[in-house]
Amino acid sequence: MARILIAGAHGFIGKHLAKHLAAEGHAVSGLGHGVWPEAEASRWGVDDWVNGDVHSANLRSLQARHEPELVFHLAGGSTVAASIANPREDFFRTVASTGELLEWIRLDSPTVRLIAVSSAAVYGSGARGPIAEDTAGMPSSPYGHHKRMMESLCRSHADSYRLDFRVTRLFSVYGPELKKQLLWDICSRLTSGESPLVLGGTGQELRDWIHVSDVVAALTQIAFDSDPALRSQAINIGTGVGTSVQTIALTVIDA
Repeated sequence: MARILIAGAHGFIGKHLAKHLAAEGHAVSGLGHGVWPEAEASRWGVDDWVNGDVHSANLRSLQARHEPELVFHLAGGSTVAASIANPREDFFRTVASTGELLEWIRLDSPTVRLIAVSSAAVYGSGARGPIAEDTAGMPSSPYGHHKRMMESLCRSHADSYRLDFRVTRLFSVYGPELKKQLLWDICSRLTSGESPLVLGGTGQELRDWIHVSDVVAALTQIAFDSDPALRSQAINIGTGVGTSVQTIALTVIDA
């Protein structure tokens, strides 16, 4: 059994990851934003929760109670739209928080393995077919640029201080507890009786949709894999299959 820290445990993916890890017998500490009663946090597999920023003081508080062996970094901005509306806030949520986390690891927990959760937004838009990890990225939003900065910070610390980290790039994740982005927006607008349902774009834009249960299984496998070749590597987490926005919208409407 490992003691694991999840930064961003109160978020959509963080909750599912914590529950998955706890079910596999691991002990999970969590840090992030949100009032989380102990019974509710425990239901999601988190036995030690701190409501606050990813900051050295909060990290040391958790560390004093439980020394982690693994850290999943899921904290940060979560939507392109929010990053465009407030790029400064997105920078601090994604880039500055990563700097705080890396400094804590460097000074207080240099042997911990870090799984930094990034996004396919680092590649930008307009790609045709499956995207390889070595594809030159051209982010098209503050969200994508900030995720790329986050990855660069991790590599800088790994190169300079020999820290153990792995980067994962998530594509379009969906599932229970999702309360933002396209699927949530479509469902909310249909529930409110909106008709006709009008979406932006052409409808032919492709997205790689992956269920959150597959994401947490992949994150867990990557985290516990002892292959040294994974160190400092970026790994895509998706299905490799593109589905148009129009197809997704019509599927949800039919359902």
